[in-house]
Amino acid sequence: MGSGTPSKQYDPGPVEERWREYWNQLDLFHAGQDLSKPPFCIVIPPPNVTGSLHIGHALNNTLQDILVRWKRMDGYDALWMPGTDHAGIATQNVIERQLHSEGLSRESLGREQFVVRIWKWKQEVGGTIIRQLKRLGASCDWKRERFTMDEGLSRAVLEVFVRLHEDGLLYRAERQVNWCPRCETALSDIEVVHEEREGKLWHILYPFADDSAGGLIVATTRPETMLADTAVAVNPEDERYVGAVGKTVILPLVGRRIPVIADSYVSREFGTGALKVTPGHDPNDYEIGRRHGLPIINALDSKGNLSQKFLVDDAGKPLDSPAARYVGLDRYEARRQIVEDLREEGLLVKEEAYRHAVGHCYRCQTPIEPFLTPQWFVRMSPLAGPAIQVVEEGQVQIIPETWKNTYFEWMRNIRDWCISRQIWWGHRIPAWYCLSCNKDRLVRTYSAATSEGRGSEHITFLPDAVPIVARQAPQTCPRCGSSQIEQDPDVLDTWFSSALWPFSTLGWPEPTADLKRYYPTDVLVTSFDILFFWVARMIMMGLKFMGDIPFRQVYIHALVRDAEGQKMSKSRGNVIDPLEVMERTGTDAFRFTLAAFAAQGRDILLSEERIEGYRHFCNKLWNASRFTLMNLDGEAAAGAPPSREEMDLAERWILSRLSAVVENTRQSLDSYKFNEAAGQLYQFVWHEFCDWYLEMAKPRLAQSSPERQTSRQILQEVLDAALRLLHPFMPFITEEIWSHMPGSRQSIATAPYPKASEWVRDPEAESKMNLIMEAVGGVRTIRGEIGMPTGKRVSALIRAKDPEAVQILEAHQRSIALLAGLEKLETGVSVQRPRGAATAVLPDMEVYVPLLGLIDFQEEKQRLEKEIRKVQADLEFIARKLANPNFPDRAPADIVQKEKEAQQALLDKRGRLEQALHRVMENLED
Repeated sequence: MGSGTPSKQYDPGPVEERWREYWNQLDLFHAGQDLSKPPFCIVIPPPNVTGSLHIGHALNNTLQDILVRWKRMDGYDALWMPGTDHAGIATQNVIERQLHSEGLSRESLGREQFVVRIWKWKQEVGGTIIRQLKRLGASCDWKRERFTMDEGLSRAVLEVFVRLHEDGLLYRAERQVNWCPRCETALSDIEVVHEEREGKLWHILYPFADDSAGGLIVATTRPETMLADTAVAVNPEDERYVGAVGKTVILPLVGRRIPVIADSYVSREFGTGALKVTPGHDPNDYEIGRRHGLPIINALDSKGNLSQKFLVDDAGKPLDSPAARYVGLDRYEARRQIVEDLREEGLLVKEEAYRHAVGHCYRCQTPIEPFLTPQWFVRMSPLAGPAIQVVEEGQVQIIPETWKNTYFEWMRNIRDWCISRQIWWGHRIPAWYCLSCNKDRLVRTYSAATSEGRGSEHITFLPDAVPIVARQAPQTCPRCGSSQIEQDPDVLDTWFSSALWPFSTLGWPEPTADLKRYYPTDVLVTSFDILFFWVARMIMMGLKFMGDIPFRQVYIHALVRDAEGQKMSKSRGNVIDPLEVMERTGTDAFRFTLAAFAAQGRDILLSEERIEGYRHFCNKLWNASRFTLMNLDGEAAAGAPPSREEMDLAERWILSRLSAVVENTRQSLDSYKFNEAAGQLYQFVWHEFCDWYLEMAKPRLAQSSPERQTSRQILQEVLDAALRLLHPFMPFITEEIWSHMPGSRQSIATAPYPKASEWVRDPEAESKMNLIMEAVGGVRTIRGEIGMPTGKRVSALIRAKDPEAVQILEAHQRSIALLAGLEKLETGVSVQRPRGAATAVLPDMEVYVPLLGLIDFQEEKQRLEKEIRKVQADLEFIARKLANPNFPDRAPADIVQKEKEAQQALLDKRGRLEQALHRVMENLED
């Protein structure tokens, strides 16, 4: 660590690189080095190994880093556990695209070699997101980095699966799931992205079986699924169809007889009020089918092509139908053909445009299908009860509390969790099937034949196949002794291993020292969209396998949107790339911006202009530090701490304000009000320290006297504390300035975080200083409103409210004149306003600045009136927008709020302009 004065300009690039390397070399973030300290632990939400740092990562990890650095400085043994997620589908898609570019496929490689290829890619490329997190300044314990498919975590996954099965909480059954025909796997709800699309609504006649002249007209957006219809449903209260319930209709094109049923789910307003019921291809129809005992037909295969399974009659027997011509067609080609055939047969009553939401695979953007297929499930109700209770009782706090209702709604309506995926990359399900015992519960299929003979065999185990679940691969069947055993081809949902993250990363199922020391962890910082998919499951799994909650608090941050409140997306062209921003403005400015706008319950409206504004804050801190260090001359300010009597008013005031900002910052961080903490530090450093204290200290620092020594000591003390306060938010620039501070010292990352008790609050000094700032502010307001040049010196008169105020103002007349740019100042309780003077009416005084001979009042009047008219026009425009009932009802809340804030800013501006005009008019009347 050096000393001396920093360079004139702050260049973040080389500074950040140097300190990242320094922290790594000193192993500063490695936890467990001093077990006498109380533990504090956060586990990182593991980013996908395929990922690259985006704005959401930047916000989430900046907030975590602020907490961890703060706790580390505050005397805690702070562990921030890092790691990455294997991201099953996402990673598999990356490698499949690579293979496709090489003219290969995963099938041509085979499962074993395909997985080897992914591991090789992971070693070469998979560390990108970790390097970028280090670039952000994340102070994780990188020696403890974990991966959801490393050996230890894989063992934890195996153990949890087996124990769940042993406890009767796992089962395999045929259920309807979200299915991607391109990836050929089940998807979780969070992996389905719903997008509004322009489509068609087709009205189709289903003739009554006993009346060729009548029938029901149904409306559908998916005519290709009608081949799997097993009923038509109407609402029991719909008078139009009272006589139809109980009748039978003929399914067009197929010829199958299906019943007309009554179900209260059916909307009388949608379409014709008659709903085609396709239990195999719609989740709502699936529930209707269960209620009415309807057969379930799957008209599609796993690739989204028409299968022959729909060619059955009402008794489930094979049906000879002209519809057999659709078998093998892609679902969209089948749709086109079916619509054309319906039109030719006179069964297509109407076709109309219809906009609706269509679910897409989050990775390949293929429209998904509700698909009936055998899958593994976890019984969730027994796990959900305790997880609801710990939140109700406050053992786990969700912050902001408004998210508790969402949590309870999900948990109280929980469905069993589909944990199997039909891909190759992931934790393979530890279940095996005996081919002998299950010979009647499997289907053998073969790939296309080659020149070498018949294609490879593929075995599909039916839902009733009996599995062998074990911790080790069985060599023989425990029931019949056969050695013909096949492992289940599916892998586990990525969220399964993620649900174990808080305890698996600490060494479970082994009773490790880390597990004993750091579990439960202290807080989880995450976004709202995975409250159920990840947070709730971690709570359930923690309670089940550790007998304790995984974390004490959950802080849920909002989304980062653009300055207009729009969600960032590549298609909109409004994405802010964190890496580009950090390169251009520096990491500290970027981090501080995110913290400064991270208000609870409100999305962050981010723009590069705002980030640029906090780059100026970095420069302000840098210049103030250079000024301080130049006055310290490379040496620590020696001597005993100055007594209250040795300090002047400004010095007593700044230490009192320092005590206040320390207390307020700590309270804000304790309650996860990052924006308030950042705002308080910004106000203290920029305005109180730089704008006021440094300016008032300059005359004393210019002297060669004991007063100079006292000022040097206070300067050093305040800068030292300010750097430590700011470090969790701005780690690089604070470490750099800290290294120049005189005296031998360790990294600021391990320096103690300031405590308010280190300085005495001085209400008297704050009260007196507020009076001085009020006087200076009054003069500055007048100067600013009339556009007076900064260097132009003027006279001022102040009429104070009482003699005590006069005494204070006169005692600090020199400082007021210096800060307000005055050549002459007169104060008193009976001072009269001179002719041609502008007036500032303030709580404790009136300030008069004589303007005769300084400005043309008539010209200034015209300028102000023009400006007021412009502001008024802008106000009227916003008022019309807010008065339009469609705007508040349809616009995003953030946009509406932004308009209201703009309206208030204009009202404030108009008020200031009108006040200035009033002052000008006074002078015109003099």
